Amino acid sequence: MNSIRNVLAGTVLAAGALLSAGALVSLAHADDAAATSTPGAGGPRGAWHHHGQFGFLKQLNLTDAQKASIKTIMQTNGAQLKSLYEQLRTNSSKLRQTQPDDPNYSNVVSQTASANASVHEQIDTLQANVRQEIYAKLTPEQKTQLKTLQAEAEARHAAHAAHGAGAVPPAT
Repeated sequence: MNSIRNVLAGTVLAAGALLSAGALVSLAHADDAAATSTPGAGGPRGAWHHHGQFGFLKQLNLTDAQKASIKTIMQTNGAQLKSLYEQLRTNSSKLRQTQPDDPNYSNVVSQTASANASVHEQIDTLQANVRQEIYAKLTPEQKTQLKTLQAEAEARHAAHAAHGAGAVPPAT
């Protein structure tokens, strides 16, 4: 039973990692679109909306210099992140190619889970470093605004989760 849990946990983590990778890649190209877009382009909040932990950047009214710095940060780290996600895909493929009745299946699951744990640790560290570098480029006012935006998003997420669980959302 533990091996199934490991597989499911690895799959969930891999899906989250892939979403984060998409956010990083999208952000690297987003400043070009944002520079030429109207305020409503790309959705109600602009071209950087729905891009994971970097989704609020568009709302911070970044200067051209900040956008250029952030693009450089994303490009610098993009290749390494892409390589890490490729490792996850390779591990997932290896697991899918091994049938559950294979006598070596438990070993493959264990090896894959262990390898994925290491890759996820590297991804988390890299993303935290990228986040830290980007955060350092923000003004104190932008940092305050970012905290407010994140708190609002967290409240919306909590209300949505409570609603999905059958609870009544708080009145706003």
